Amino acid sequence: MMRKIIALLLSATMMTAAFVACGSSAAQPASDTASTEAPSADSESDLAYIQQKGTLIVGITDFAPMDYKDDNGEWIGFDADLAKKVAENLGVEVEFVEIDWDNKILELQNKSIDVVWNGMTLTPEVTSSMECSKAYLNNAQVVVVAADKADSIKTSEDAAALSFAVESGSAGEAAAEENSYNYVAVKSQADAVMEVAAGTSDACIIDLLMAGAMIGEGTSYPDLEHTIELTTEEYGIGCRKGSDLANYINEQLKALYDDGTITSIATEYGVQEAIVAQ
Repeated sequence: MMRKIIALLLSATMMTAAFVACGSSAAQPASDTASTEAPSADSESDLAYIQQKGTLIVGITDFAPMDYKDDNGEWIGFDADLAKKVAENLGVEVEFVEIDWDNKILELQNKSIDVVWNGMTLTPEVTSSMECSKAYLNNAQVVVVAADKADSIKTSEDAAALSFAVESGSAGEAAAEENSYNYVAVKSQADAVMEVAAGTSDACIIDLLMAGAMIGEGTSYPDLEHTIELTTEEYGIGCRKGSDLANYINEQLKALYDDGTITSIATEYGVQEAIVAQ
């Protein structure tokens, strides 16, 4: 009887050991699987993604002298020409896509575009939502009115009674809100200028660099003039949050500044006085 009991105990012990070994073996693959999961999108290189697809997609609006079309329908301008240089050095083609300025952050996040390169003011909203380059141009927001009204606009208070047109989502709109101006939001700065030229708005608020290229003697709007500066600001280039493209662009801006390329392009478009040293 004693021998039977001992045999039964030995048999139970062996079965338990086999069960534990089997359970330990079954748990191991789950651990291996977890350790070999693909990295998240946030950890991937944006530069590698752009090089792999072979195209740098640049989000812009029609904004002379930064991005606008020549007589052949090709995009040119200070920003456009600079973006072409950077894309060439990266070894990819450049593609320009007109965007709704209000949706620029969403366009980046959705990968509809790779970069916003369009005289973009480095506002707190922009810098908190995008990976931005260093500043490369200085700018200001200015009030544009009919030339015969310009002498009467000396201060921001002088402009308080005017009706304004501003680009939706722009630094100009922010300036209008800050000064409690009465305004309508339109699609682009060019549309805001047209509102003033047509007489449907008394004034508009646009970038100083755009005003220098678009209004006054020798332009399509010789009867308009810019007056007071409501803000001073800096332009930057926006990439997806966490993107390594921003650092690459900074390196390119430094190299293109050092070899005189930025000054050459800026001089062609009349913005050389606004260059920020890199």
